[in-house]
Amino acid sequence: MTSHGGRAVERCRILASAPFSEMEGGLFRFWLGDAYRKALEQVRIWMEEAGMSVRIDAAGSIIGRYEALTPDAPALMTGSHLDTVRNGGAYDGILGVMLGIEMVAALNSDGIRMPFAIEVVGFGDEEGSRFPAPMLCSRTMAGQVDTVPSAIVDAQGKSIAQAMEDYGLDPALLKNAVRQKGEILAFIEAHIEQGPCLEAEDGSLGVVSAIAAQTRQRVRIYGQADHAGTTPMTLRRDALAAAAEVVSTVERIGVASGENHVATVGFLDVHPNVSNVIPGEVRFSLDMRAETEAQRDRMVLQIQEEIRNIVARRGLKASFEQSHFLPSAACTPEMVSQLEKAVSSVTGRPASRLLSGAGHDAMAMVHLCPMAMLFIRSPGGLSHHPDEDVRVEDIELAHRALLAFVKEFHLS
Repeated sequence: MTSHGGRAVERCRILASAPFSEMEGGLFRFWLGDAYRKALEQVRIWMEEAGMSVRIDAAGSIIGRYEALTPDAPALMTGSHLDTVRNGGAYDGILGVMLGIEMVAALNSDGIRMPFAIEVVGFGDEEGSRFPAPMLCSRTMAGQVDTVPSAIVDAQGKSIAQAMEDYGLDPALLKNAVRQKGEILAFIEAHIEQGPCLEAEDGSLGVVSAIAAQTRQRVRIYGQADHAGTTPMTLRRDALAAAAEVVSTVERIGVASGENHVATVGFLDVHPNVSNVIPGEVRFSLDMRAETEAQRDRMVLQIQEEIRNIVARRGLKASFEQSHFLPSAACTPEMVSQLEKAVSSVTGRPASRLLSGAGHDAMAMVHLCPMAMLFIRSPGGLSHHPDEDVRVEDIELAHRALLAFVKEFHLS
């Protein structure tokens, strides 16, 4: 007989197969696409088999509900997201939804009802893979969004409103996905760590203390395109040479800023990108994260000052545009303590506390209710990659920890 953890892993692999992906030879599932619709149809079946009633909310997220001892009781919510990055892995987000279903299945098979309902949610748009608006579904549920953003389009120029209409959703009704304070008691998200820390200490599970503050910026360096053979080195205004110096500087400041600080240039676009022309303009991304807003902002200011110094020294110019900005989100201390107790009860060792450098739906849900996160070992620290993996024994421990947490859950 397959264990609950084993079945969760098996179902993640099913959802990584061809019918549930928009690309051949890899996994890519975005909000309101055909593959997303098929995934929701399959997840609905699994939720209903576990004993839940199922609905799709006005933002296109799927929600399964396992009723309490008394009808219409407030709910403890668990889950994560069902969308993926392009050529992503099978477990990022999806595992948290499958573990929620398995938790309810275990309670249902034992005939256990709690004083509170349990809701399992599969959010539609955490990654921002189709539209550059990450966590749109969870931010809507948490009351941070109540109208469809009008200026955002996908790669084909289609607006969010058009995509919703094509899918069969009414953009005018988006506000109906907003949940009221009090109807959701708390939110707990199980997620692969997406990093190497648990594996480095030979641990299977960890408890998140907070989700890091983030910002992403689009930076442009303006130089002068010119002939690569006739322009002397001393007279060049090479935007790419400046950008190369910037990349090294970003790495240096990220390292020097201390533990839990990270700074990354992940995208670079060179113009005119011709072998015999000096680059006249370079556009690049700048992703900066730290445990608190104050720490992040200090690092941001230092990096921007260094970039301005570099371009000024080279006779160039630079511009900055902020594309993404998220405050840190602290997990609820009472829930962290309860989750640590549950983890220790199944692993036999003290639970590790970790800062999450990645963003998660839980950081949106903190605006609605108390929240906590359970991290699960990522072999090799690998994520957002086709080779992303998990250990079945770790997932079984995660299932048992979540079940123990739910059975003892309370808020003072």
